[in-house]
Parts: sequence; structure tokens; C-alpha cells
Amino acid sequence: MKSNLAVLAAIGLSLPGPVLAQAWPVKPVRLVVPSSPGGGTDIVGRIVAQKLSESLGQSVVVENRAGAGTMIGIELVAKSPPDGYTLLMGLSTLAILPAVHKTMRYDAMKDLATITQAVSVPNALVVHPSVPARNVKALIALAKSRPKEIVAGSAGVGTNPHLCLELFKTMAGIDVVHVPYKGSGPGLIGLISGEVAMLFPTLPSAMPHLKAGRVRPLGVTTTVRAEALPEVPTIAEAGLPGYESTQWFGLLAPAGTPRPIIDRLHKEVTALLRLPDVKKNLAGEGAEVVASTPEQFSAYLRSELEKWAKVVKAAGIKPE
Repeated sequence: MKSNLAVLAAIGLSLPGPVLAQAWPVKPVRLVVPSSPGGGTDIVGRIVAQKLSESLGQSVVVENRAGAGTMIGIELVAKSPPDGYTLLMGLSTLAILPAVHKTMRYDAMKDLATITQAVSVPNALVVHPSVPARNVKALIALAKSRPKEIVAGSAGVGTNPHLCLELFKTMAGIDVVHVPYKGSGPGLIGLISGEVAMLFPTLPSAMPHLKAGRVRPLGVTTTVRAEALPEVPTIAEAGLPGYESTQWFGLLAPAGTPRPIIDRLHKEVTALLRLPDVKKNLAGEGAEVVASTPEQFSAYLRSELEKWAKVVKAAGIKPE
């Protein structure tokens, strides 16, 4: 049986695009999540992988490749064969990294093919229960009274949670110590254990800990309140007018992946994202379904690259 599949795969790679798409997939597909288990990217990636496995009739296996602020996993996909068997659950950090690193071993717009922006989610400003501040204004006042004493974690240098923190620091005029982790999951463990006092994780990754009372929410980063946490104000309304940041997750493939495979993936993924149980599951995690076209996602990614380059420059973050 295995040899037959190998023959089919070998034949498929030599066929023209339309025929290749008909043969694809004849073996398991791996979905690379460039962060640690437990983060928002991982949560959304596993929801997509499970449903996509059912619709494709082949296993879609999540592979966590954390490190270097998600660059390791992204580069792995960017340099993989464009045959539809290695995909990336990308995230906002994809658009931030070029602004915070002097050298990049891949180009997001040239080395990756967009399939669909799956969802958008807020980040949440959460603090350890021992922090005396009960709202955003009180936290800012506390940080101003204790410069460089409050320790703030992030999912890694150049990640969306890191930029959320830097934007908050700049707009609030505070100075806190930054401790980067290898993803929101490890960052939340650091927050719960008391290693850091505050964090800007994605709402999906924070929700289990919020529900359990292990961390306390002070605000969400979007311009409107999150459906999953309607009682929690936006950071803008809670004391920092104009503050806004949105995290997103989307599916990508190596550049050069045959268009018929891109189209098949787009059709399958957008359909599964609109399933009532999936939408309900994602909404419960604080995620809003987007399900854009490859072209819309590409245009959005380009605009995000431009936006975050300006934010990094304004925040005075030096490229590493």
C-alpha cells in the first residue's frame, strides 16, 4: 500500500497543475505552526487541521516549530517544496519580523503564497493576580511610579504580543522590563507562575486561564469589545485613547504551489471556517472568521508589512 502511494505521489509531482490538483493529496499534509503549543496560532491551527483532515480524506498533521520569534517555522515552509504537502498557519508576526530584524532568510511576499486569512482576534492585556492595578489607568499609574520595576512578558522579540507591549509603552509613556518567551503559551506559564507581571497574549490562548481566574484581564487591544469577553473594556476606552492592534491568523503555502492546489485549499478551508460548530468554537475563543480570498489576503499582508514598519520605527525598536 505504501509503495503504491509513493508511486502516485511521484507521478503527481510530474503532472501539470490541473491534473496534479486532482491527484492531490495522496499522503498526509503537515501544517506548520511557528509557535509553541497553547498559543492562539496553535489553537486555530488545530481546529483547521482537524476539519481539513475530514474534508480532504488525508491526515493534516500539526507540527509546532517555535523559535526566533516564529522565524524558524516560517522559514521552514518558505523553503519547502511547493507541492501542497507543507502549509503554514501564519500570523501577524509574519508582517512584523522584517521591521525588527536586519537580515531575513526569506521574503514573505516572494517566498510564500497566500491562501486565506482565516480569522482575526484581539490580544488581551492580562496581569498576574498579585498586581494591585485593577484597570488600565491604574496600571499606567503604577508603572510610572515604579519605572523599570514591572516585568512584562511577550511571545518573543518581534511578535505581535511584543509590538502590542511596545505600542502600549510608547503611548502610555511608561518604562517596563521586557522578557521574551518562545510563544504565548510559555509566556502565559511565566505570567501564571509570577515570573512576569503583565502580558499581551492572543485572546484564544488566554481564555482558559481567564476562565479559571489564573490571570486578570484589564483590556482588549481591538477598537470594539470582544464578543467572548463583553465585560472587559478596550484599552482605548479604559484609559489609552487611540490604542489599537489586531492579531490575525492565515493559511499560506510555499511560493510556486500550483494554483489548482491553492484554489482547492481555499475552497476547503473557507467552507470549514463557516461551519456553525467551527464558528461557534472560534467565537468562544474570541476569534472572528474572515475567510478571505488569496488576493485579498495578499493585499492585506502587504498593508500589514507597511503598517508595522511604521509602528516599529515610531516605537524606536532597533533591528537585531
